[in-house]
Amino acid sequence: MSYIRKTGFIEHSDAGLMITLKGQKYIKKKIDSLKQFHFKFDQNAPKNLIVMFDIPETKKAEREWLRWHLKKFNYSMIQKSVWVGPSPLPKEFLDYIEKIKIKNGFKIFKLAKEYDFKK
Repeated sequence: MSYIRKTGFIEHSDAGLMITLKGQKYIKKKIDSLKQFHFKFDQNAPKNLIVMFDIPETKKAEREWLRWHLKKFNYSMIQKSVWVGPSPLPKEFLDYIEKIKIKNGFKIFKLAKEYDFKK
């Protein structure tokens, strides 16, 4: 409680604790960052798209959300921020990445042929 009071998310009032406007904006942002996409690629779809991202620590929740969705879309991690999987990513998903302001750190590259994990 002390942390959220210090950050200005709540304040004391005659009625007790109140969520501030800053706190309401924070809650809305967190709820928005939890948007779920239920698009499913076929398990055998060719992995011909590389996704790379560099999302700052201040957007840790968004970064974890992105990783979770890439796993859900049958993407495989090559490195912590480099993933390969089927294409194309759903338009609604890409639009949402722009909405939550992580698009500048997000790049996609179409491969000429399927990625070979055996090499």
